Amino acid sequence: MNKESNPIGVLVVDDSTVMRRILATALEKNGDINIVGFATDGIQAIDAVRKLAPDVVTLDVEMPRMDGISALREIRKFAPDIPIIMFSTLTQVGARATVDALMSGASDYVGKPDASLGMEQAFKVLQESLVPKIRGLATRTASRKRSGPLSRISLSEIQRSHVARSEVVAASKTIRLSSLSVGSTSAVCIGVSTGGPEALVRIFSELRPPLPFPVFIVQHMPAMFTSILAQRLSTLGKIPVVEGSQDLEVKEGTAYIAPGGRHMVVRKAPSSRRLLSIEDTEPENSCKPSVDVTFRSVASIYGAGALAVVLTGMGSDGLAGAKVIKEAGGEVYVQDQESSVIWGMPGSIVNAKLADKVLPLSGFAGEIIRRARVA
Repeated sequence: MNKESNPIGVLVVDDSTVMRRILATALEKNGDINIVGFATDGIQAIDAVRKLAPDVVTLDVEMPRMDGISALREIRKFAPDIPIIMFSTLTQVGARATVDALMSGASDYVGKPDASLGMEQAFKVLQESLVPKIRGLATRTASRKRSGPLSRISLSEIQRSHVARSEVVAASKTIRLSSLSVGSTSAVCIGVSTGGPEALVRIFSELRPPLPFPVFIVQHMPAMFTSILAQRLSTLGKIPVVEGSQDLEVKEGTAYIAPGGRHMVVRKAPSSRRLLSIEDTEPENSCKPSVDVTFRSVASIYGAGALAVVLTGMGSDGLAGAKVIKEAGGEVYVQDQESSVIWGMPGSIVNAKLADKVLPLSGFAGEIIRRARVA
């Protein structure tokens, strides 16, 4: 979206007068973004979304009368596809609330800048973190409107349909899973960013143990958030999900999430064991943790038995790592454009002609289960 097109209409929801002023000033420095309204609590936010029909909503988590998560759930009932970016403090309480919001359908999140750093620094943080997400999500919504409305698939619907609905889209034609052969799988590695928590909930809610291989997950998130996400996914009760830690032994049937702010690497140890290494090295693709880092290590350890899964997310993290997995004889599956919140990461794989399959979100659990049966 450029300056010649209609500006992106943003509804700002925050109970802090200072924060609303900071947000408005920072966003309207960009000619393609326009503040269409303000709300100071969840009840006002619901009413404003109905009346103003904004392109994007920034939603504070902690507010009086009705908090952000409650407002999010109500808004999703009548506006399932409107981009909603949670705006929260990077504290333990804020992190828990934000992860819950992301798992309940929020599109993305941004940490509130520390007001003590000064206005100039606050503007810089918002320009670098919030503005690109607003633009990316608004562009995706505009594309959906042009191609017709999409319905949000409920978790209960996915659970009822399970593998019966598992069809894949590959090279622009639909192929039933039963007609495809599957190689032996010794590890699954998942890379995901914007829209990831909700996508992971849908996949992990459908998985059926036992899985005869480990699952490695890289979700772009800061410290604190990933440990909470692991706990939430583990409570789904399908397979145990833990945050990766230094020298943690890798076991079949367990999923490991890269810790926020660190890279996660798999390495060989004596007695044929696999251990995790948590590295505090430079970001890759401006990401830490980086999908590429984990994918490369999985390729080096599991070779042709590695299955890479690239889900919704901005940017192209995972592209280089997917190429390494392919070179090692493994396979790469990506989420389709229609079911992705942002098709940047999976789209980069498709455009590079590295994708073995392009699946709707509803197809991944069934495919992983199927691979477990022949592993």
